[in-house]
Amino acid sequence: MPIAEVALDWFERNARDLPWRVPGVGAWPILVSEVMLQQTPVSRVLPVWTDWVRRWPTPAHLAADTAADAIRAWGRLGYPRRAMRLHACAAAIVERHDGEVPSRLEQLLALPGIGDYTARAVAAFAYGQRHPVVDVNVRRLAARAVSGAAEPGPATTPADLALVEGLLPAEPAVAARVSAAYMELGAVICTARNQNCADCPLTSSCAWLAAGRPASTGPSRRPQGYAGTDRQVRGLIMAELRGSSEPVPGDRIAVLWHLPEQRDRALASLLADGLVTRSGRDRFALAGETRQDSVMNTARLGD
Repeated sequence: MPIAEVALDWFERNARDLPWRVPGVGAWPILVSEVMLQQTPVSRVLPVWTDWVRRWPTPAHLAADTAADAIRAWGRLGYPRRAMRLHACAAAIVERHDGEVPSRLEQLLALPGIGDYTARAVAAFAYGQRHPVVDVNVRRLAARAVSGAAEPGPATTPADLALVEGLLPAEPAVAARVSAAYMELGAVICTARNQNCADCPLTSSCAWLAAGRPASTGPSRRPQGYAGTDRQVRGLIMAELRGSSEPVPGDRIAVLWHLPEQRDRALASLLADGLVTRSGRDRFALAGETRQDSVMNTARLGD
């Protein structure tokens, strides 16, 4: 039986009940979920996504508010530039597509903050199109099941896309469901650290299992720490600014961290990223506190 058929049968019986998978949920909530899920576990995304789509059920609703509103609603989800990118994306959808998330891959790729993976995911999961949707979970699943390797390469390559596309059935709507099945298997069964081969539906055809589950030959990747890093200091500063309706004076930021050099470096990086703006000589605020600021910051956002 083909891998796609086996994976799809397993998915139909075992898929997690996630709100962005509900039939008819719409392209915008799916797009929001894909952006939020980048480098962030489902358990943390669920409450933020629910609040987000309730407050901003369409791109027009988000575009009508400021980038600062989006950053505040993002809370402590991490990597807050994603909130700015979603705000810029919403504005572009309103301006270019009359408020409707486009369905064509090239149109999705042209939106600010939407990269190749997200564009393919929206085209497949919102519009039932046939595209290889390749994240790290899918790359790992394909590397093991097809290539017999313990881990995929460090980044998605054209070869990865070609490999996964070759594992998709021809019918677009079915291919889209299979793409979701591959992602689910990689996320909950064929994980990086705890491979649950006993419950995997692909055991009979898995090249890695047949080879005796050889260890990875690449460099080991240690989990990135958080405590004491610049990321933690950036988070403390962002939390202080999110909780204030007015620009925050520098002396309030000064007491947030005990190492002045690291604190200043974190603040400088937030300013450089466009997440924070200087208000006056020594006061700081979230970017996009006004509509004018939002428009100016949108132009600086990349993918």
